[in-house]
Amino acid sequence: MRPSGRKPNQMRDVKIERNVAMKAEGSCLVSFGNTKVLVTASVETSLPGWLRGKGQGWVTAEYGMLPRATGSRTRREATAGKQSGRTQEIQRLIGRSLRAVVDLQLLGENQITLDCDVLEADGGTRTASITGAYVALADAIKWMDERKLTKGKALRDSVAAVSCGIYRGTPLLDLDYLEDVEAETDANFVMTGSGKFVEIQGTAEGAPFSREELDSLMSLAEQGIGELSLFQQEALSA
Repeated sequence: MRPSGRKPNQMRDVKIERNVAMKAEGSCLVSFGNTKVLVTASVETSLPGWLRGKGQGWVTAEYGMLPRATGSRTRREATAGKQSGRTQEIQRLIGRSLRAVVDLQLLGENQITLDCDVLEADGGTRTASITGAYVALADAIKWMDERKLTKGKALRDSVAAVSCGIYRGTPLLDLDYLEDVEAETDANFVMTGSGKFVEIQGTAEGAPFSREELDSLMSLAEQGIGELSLFQQEALSA
């Protein structure tokens, strides 16, 4: 029995609320159960120096956790003067995941920055961030299309992410915090709406896992991301 009472292949309640930040070109509040992430997309008609004159755009991301996103207050990284290795790794993952579904040539010489701020953390903050960031990105690109800033259909596919793991010997979909801290195997899957893999991160926290167990986790991820893609479509069509 999972701590939450969910079935092994059952996602947490997923909610995506768009247009929550009136000044951003795209925004959403995404919830995976008690995990909540605010995502804003900002369009800039300028590029980093190393990209200027190359005839393409750029999509990047920043990620952070608010001080009371966790059970006890976490010091702001800005106060510490540097980002943690975990924060840098997650925001690079978010950026890679989004660029996988964007034609940077058709984006024009523009940059879109996705800011992912974790309001509540209960496991799966990076996967929720990627899933919500796609929705904010889609709205930002639509905003650009309306102003003729793009050179064509820059968004090629959707992208979403979900965590899976082996908890007390059983493969599970969408781990919450209580499951994550005890999981023998922890994995994150990033996939497109058309079913292609963008990135797989998997670690044996306890005993090494078998190929059969990996296949079980991949099957769960495919199911979960299929569900998330539908949530994204519903949100964008609302």
